[in-house]
Amino acid sequence: MRTKRVATLIGLLFISGMTQMSFAENNSGQMGDMKHHNMDHSMHDGRTSLGLSPQMKQHQLSNMRAHLEAVQAITGLIADGAFDEASEIAHSKLGLTEEMDRMCNMFDDKNFTALGMAFHKSGDELGEVLLSKDTNASLRALQTTVGYCVQCHASFRQ
Repeated sequence: MRTKRVATLIGLLFISGMTQMSFAENNSGQMGDMKHHNMDHSMHDGRTSLGLSPQMKQHQLSNMRAHLEAVQAITGLIADGAFDEASEIAHSKLGLTEEMDRMCNMFDDKNFTALGMAFHKSGDELGEVLLSKDTNASLRALQTTVGYCVQCHASFRQ
């Protein structure tokens, strides 16, 4: 049972790392050789562009990085058995706060908005599940939340 939990946590960390790499695509000039690869990739990228201004693009990337850091923190806190602290992070950093509700509703693409809202609602659901201190249920809830990240990155690009 413990081996399965450790394997699940390692898998989540791997997914988090891969998601972080996708953020690097839009980090102009900081990825060296990756820049050329990503430029070629974007020419064949079938995802929907959000058509963001450069300033809004950086703001959105910053938000996604903060979400990724929250997922990383929550994963570690689950491993440490610190469920209450993990719940606070889930609610405050991933949940549907007033600020996140406002930001999600600023986008013209209704599918993106719906996916963002579902992600943030799942962050609040994760926060509630974490309070049960049930590791398996918490990991399943975290998997659901990260699933929205994967779905969004598969569907949309900056």
